[in-house]
Amino acid sequence: MSSIFRTVMGDDFERLHPRLQRRFSVGLDSGEACVGRGTMDRIWHGRSFVKPFLTLGGSRHILVPRTGRNIPFTIENFPYTDSYGRETVTFVRTFDFPGRRLHRFDATMIHSAERGCVLDYLGTHQHLASDLHPSADSTGALVIRSGEHRFREGPVDVRVPRLIGGDAVVRESYDEETDRFRIQVRVTNRRFGPLFGYEGSFTAEYVAVDEHGVRAGLRPVREEARA
Repeated sequence: MSSIFRTVMGDDFERLHPRLQRRFSVGLDSGEACVGRGTMDRIWHGRSFVKPFLTLGGSRHILVPRTGRNIPFTIENFPYTDSYGRETVTFVRTFDFPGRRLHRFDATMIHSAERGCVLDYLGTHQHLASDLHPSADSTGALVIRSGEHRFREGPVDVRVPRLIGGDAVVRESYDEETDRFRIQVRVTNRRFGPLFGYEGSFTAEYVAVDEHGVRAGLRPVREEARA
């Protein structure tokens, strides 16, 4: 069984830096989980009208409602089988702001054969689902671009109009000189411009899933069946 990202990227996966190949091979087949620890050099927001939406999203661990510099963070990537039998990998980011105020940005990812992409469920209740399209750039970095977004609550299943949705670009690379991974995230809106983003670096360690399991609180409160 290939990892989620290897399955979607095919031969393009082999163009990634070897350290990125290992990080994004985390899955049930590898038997490994990855825990990254580092610092966000900068977490930023767009114009002031964005803040209420980020605050609302933050209540369900979607995006980050605060800004700052030199913010310690962790990212936890643990594979598991969800209640619908799908291989799932957590992308749970925890930011440690001054005053010991922790904010989380949760995502769980699966491979959607129907949509031909990585499907990213956001938040504690998976109310938002985003298509992700990963590729390797000329330097061996991983670049992920978001596609369609959908909102799901009970019987509601609607596409988020591009006019109000955000276009996300994520770039993760490996810096051999510092032996650290580097991450850049930028979310923009076609009409309103930059909305949210962060950039920083981290180191990674790998643990055996069968020995450690998935710690309490990493899995979402509610799982969405619709892919």
